[in-house]
Amino acid sequence: MSTAAYQELTREVSRNLTALRTHNPDVMQGFGALSKAALAPGALDEKTKELIAMAIGVANRCDACLGFHAKALVRLGATPEEFREMLGVAVYMGGGPSLMYAANATAAYEEFSKAAAAA
Repeated sequence: MSTAAYQELTREVSRNLTALRTHNPDVMQGFGALSKAALAPGALDEKTKELIAMAIGVANRCDACLGFHAKALVRLGATPEEFREMLGVAVYMGGGPSLMYAANATAAYEEFSKAAAAA
C-alpha cells in the first residue's frame, strides 16, 4: 500500500458507513455500544483488548480492522515490541495467510506511529 494508505482506508470506511448510520441507526448504535463495552477497562486494560482485536483482524485478514486497531494501539501507547509479540500469536493462530497480513498490520502501525509523531 502507498504512504498514508491505512489512514485513507479508515477515512474511506468511515465515510462508507454513513449510509448504514442513516438507514440502520439501531444496528450502528448497537455495534457502537458493543464496541464500547467490549473495550472498556476491566480485568484487561484497553490496550490489551486492542492487541487482541488486532490479532483477530490479522487472523481474519480484515484490512480495515488493521487500520482502525493500529490507530487505536498507537493512541494507547502500544510499543513496537508489544505489537510484534501480538503478531507472533496472530500468525500462530492463522498460519501463512496471517503472516502476510502481519506485514500489512506492521505497515499500518508504522504509518499511524509516524503520523502521531508528526502531530
